[in-house]
Amino acid sequence: MTNKKLLSQDAFIYLIMQLVVREDKSTTKLGVVFDASCKGTSGKSLNNDLLVGPRLQPELRHIIMKWRTYPICFAADIAKMYRMVKVVPEHTDFQRVLWRENPSEEVKDCRLLRVTFGVSSAPYLAVKSLQQVAKD
Repeated sequence: MTNKKLLSQDAFIYLIMQLVVREDKSTTKLGVVFDASCKGTSGKSLNNDLLVGPRLQPELRHIIMKWRTYPICFAADIAKMYRMVKVVPEHTDFQRVLWRENPSEEVKDCRLLRVTFGVSSAPYLAVKSLQQVAKD
């Protein structure tokens, strides 16, 4: 069964989005948090139906022990890593949100185009994409 057939038979599941105000920050005061574990009227959530994928990175203790064999070690933090990975167009229907700028506007049905925090498969997708880019 293709995704389009599945979508025509089942009701859409919308991601719950909350805005979080960060009083401790002077520049980025607003953050967005998605809850893909929130169940809809069907009793299902997006995270219920997603595969999380296999573990792609070794355990941290193994990484640290391996560092001892090299004279130099590099570590990095990729800023906004999830937001750098696009979701294939046929899967964006599973990342829907309702949006409006202010209460007087009509509500818009939007689809998120990037890997989203709060989705159970996000860590796998981000790390696998990073590994594939390095391989390519």
